Amino acid sequence: MLKTKVTEMLGIKFPIFCGNMMNISYPSFAAACSNAGALGILASVMYRKPEPLRQALNELKKLTNKPVAVNVNLFPMLKPIKQIDLVKVMIEEGIKIIETSGHQAPDKYIPLFKKNDIIWIHKCAGVRYAKKAASLGADIVEVVGWENGGATGRYDIGTLVLTPATVDALDIPVVSGGGISDGRGVAAVLALGAEGALIGTRLLTTQECPIHDNLKQALIDASIYDTTIIMRSLNATHRVWNNQAAQRVLELETSKSDQMEIFNAAAGAKSRLLYEQGELNVGVVSVGQGVGLIHDIPTVKDLIENIIKEANQILQNLSKL
Repeated sequence: MLKTKVTEMLGIKFPIFCGNMMNISYPSFAAACSNAGALGILASVMYRKPEPLRQALNELKKLTNKPVAVNVNLFPMLKPIKQIDLVKVMIEEGIKIIETSGHQAPDKYIPLFKKNDIIWIHKCAGVRYAKKAASLGADIVEVVGWENGGATGRYDIGTLVLTPATVDALDIPVVSGGGISDGRGVAAVLALGAEGALIGTRLLTTQECPIHDNLKQALIDASIYDTTIIMRSLNATHRVWNNQAAQRVLELETSKSDQMEIFNAAAGAKSRLLYEQGELNVGVVSVGQGVGLIHDIPTVKDLIENIIKEANQILQNLSKL
């Protein structure tokens, strides 16, 4: 059993956070992650308005009695939403763990977090952002290295360096992600001083993940070389699966197309078509380099338990050296 500061703080069985993913982290998937002993995270931005989110939270509470978090997305959006209304619904529905992520700190929400005894987790891709969040009162910081799927930050720093640098800079627990697909990755970030591991891409090829089987098989067939970075020209770098849709975004960037045209080419609505219909080149998919380490489609429970078993064995072996 791996007990760390975050397992104690959050009441979770294993020091694994299941990455929040747009158009994927619905109540059923977040609940499957929490029921497996990890921290499931619901993506609130999919609901956009208070009442649909309230319905989702009620569904989530029916599916699990384990600790679960809800994400507040602070990234730029083509159609911005009133996040404060969503945060108020989370609090009204008894959510006690809130994760924020994006290009800015959630300054205006922090008083609400503190007043309502919320455990605030902030996800970022750099030491300076982690320090800012800690100074504002974050309880836990997640940092993601350059191998990560989705937003990679501006500095192209890998998990192996970013993790200990962040641990050294903070006095609060750090959870590390980026390229973690198995127990070896979990053991590695724990050895680097993290109190937990953030896993995203590996969860895409689980039985409960709500994406089309065509995409699951394509990701199993992918190698460590089958991702690319898009939207660097917009200072919004994202690592994605290198399909035709990703190449289209890169072509638009190379030709210095209008920013809105680039954002539209990478829009989440097109990704949703891919997830639902299995048309593999209709949209972009956030995927980390760890995709090349995926070889099967287990249940979430089996995956998490096998990862922890492998990490435990590695750490025990290392202690004997």
